[in-house]
Amino acid sequence: MNTPPAARDAAANGDRKITRDVVLATALELIDRDGADALSMRRLARALDRDPMIVYRYAPNKAALLDGVAETVLAQLHVDSADPDWAAQLRAVARDYRALALTHPNMVPLLVTRPLATPLGLRPRGTLRPLEDILALLTSAGFSGPDALHIYRALFGFLHGHVLNELQELVENPDETDDLLRLGLYRLPITEFPLLRGLASVLASYDGAAELERGLDILLTGLTATMPAPG
Repeated sequence: MNTPPAARDAAANGDRKITRDVVLATALELIDRDGADALSMRRLARALDRDPMIVYRYAPNKAALLDGVAETVLAQLHVDSADPDWAAQLRAVARDYRALALTHPNMVPLLVTRPLATPLGLRPRGTLRPLEDILALLTSAGFSGPDALHIYRALFGFLHGHVLNELQELVENPDETDDLLRLGLYRLPITEFPLLRGLASVLASYDGAAELERGLDILLTGLTATMPAPG
């Protein structure tokens, strides 16, 4: 098994000390390559070239390890809570979130579904930072606390659905020129799925960035029109 860059760099620099950041960065690299199900404490220890007991100093179990990796990813999502243009800032956050999802696709199921199993106040603090920062952005713009929370939920509900859809845009035969064959839609009976088969050319030309912008246009326009005016 190849040694992940985070662990390899530490050794190359002559730094034999294993820190929490190195452990989490190495775990993220393993997840990026093989998926979260393939990650284990023993496999992570091998990647770090350490005894497994060393890893347990930084994460008592796999659940805690996954929480730490989620914090590592979300730490890259920056919110400028002082931005006077709240809608533009939310659009920037959405673009950055999509970029993170495309960079770490194997992390998306963890970011979207894992928090559902944990009460809000018990989640890792780092995973709550985007929520707190967006609430600060919106309340500074003049929205009430409940309205700011509503906007946050609407935004991330849309974002989670979007990134899951984008990552599931599977192509059966990427070299095929016929859209029905390329997407495997020829397998669907035309009498049962005439509309879906008829959209083959639209589905084949899917543009994740454009879909995100169109969805944000609809969401932010709707919020602006229906939410009470800030302040």
